[in-house]
Amino acid sequence: MDKNRYALIMAGGVGSRFWPVSRTEFPKQFIDFFGIGKTLIQSTYERFLQICLPENIFIVTNESYVDLIKEQLPELGDNQILAEPLMRNTAPCIAYGAAKIAELNADAVIVVAPSDHTIGNQKAFIAAIDQAMMAATNCDCLITLGIKPNRPDTGYGYIQYNDEILGEHQDIHKVKTFTEKPNLELAKSFLQSGDFLWNAGIFIWSAGAINKALQKHLPDIYDIFAGGRSAFNTANEKTFIASAYQLCTNISIDFGIMEKADNVYVLPSDFGWSDLGTWASIYEMAEKDYVGNAVIPSEQVMMFDSSNCMVNVPEEKLVILQGLHDYIVVEANNTLLICPRAEEQNVKHIVADVKAKFGGKFI
Repeated sequence: MDKNRYALIMAGGVGSRFWPVSRTEFPKQFIDFFGIGKTLIQSTYERFLQICLPENIFIVTNESYVDLIKEQLPELGDNQILAEPLMRNTAPCIAYGAAKIAELNADAVIVVAPSDHTIGNQKAFIAAIDQAMMAATNCDCLITLGIKPNRPDTGYGYIQYNDEILGEHQDIHKVKTFTEKPNLELAKSFLQSGDFLWNAGIFIWSAGAINKALQKHLPDIYDIFAGGRSAFNTANEKTFIASAYQLCTNISIDFGIMEKADNVYVLPSDFGWSDLGTWASIYEMAEKDYVGNAVIPSEQVMMFDSSNCMVNVPEEKLVILQGLHDYIVVEANNTLLICPRAEEQNVKHIVADVKAKFGGKFI
């Protein structure tokens, strides 16, 4: 396995759309949504073991989740867990990871990926990452994976590409535009055009290419982390990061770099990807009975004259549902949520109202 290949897994989100199962103190990346015996972050880590050496896999997370990381991934060394003292979006966390990895290996090629996605076709995923990492090794370019859309989804960002390719890499195309979460009519036109892809938020680049892009497009953030080179991978790293994050602006890598750089390329891919952003995505991927009910776990849930429901309840509880159609029924942490599937976008507002009334007791 190539010693220059590294993975940076982002695991700092709070997953509020999956409340009440996902809570601030135990967010979705640490949950086994499908009852397979592995949490999302454990599954993600296992995928990257097929791409990188174990010591070359790094997790960047909020410092409040470090103990959860150690519990679920005990094989990681302390130096492989990058603890953020504040939430500052994806650009600072990627800048931190890139600077730290570059100090370990100036020839590093890095794949950056979220911890809470699911991949249906592992073999195709690994092939796509391998193809992109090979291309990024000798190119001053920023590569992202784009997912071939199968519906006009308004919940994803879109990437438009043109016919220009990356050198000899026939399948990797120059990015033309990024569009954030379009309305339905625009999403339909994107699908019909054939040159738009879903933005998966998976990036591949050399340490040199991303640091060069940060220096050009986000110089303030670049300078902050460049100033800590002597501290990275030493006992002084935590102290440096605590002060560095106080200076960082809250900005995404998409807005800060990818939408501005002129050396961005995309590899159109199809490997059964889902970002698990909502209960609808869990429902889409889960096994269902003959009337469309997805029940996790199913041993003690009885459904009568009910169809197309997403049910996630404690395994020790007997749950009986009668005459319920197209609903989400979720119980966890002493909280029960019953919501029409068509209205699940309101969950974030519900969480805000619950927090306003009860403080952090149920959040």
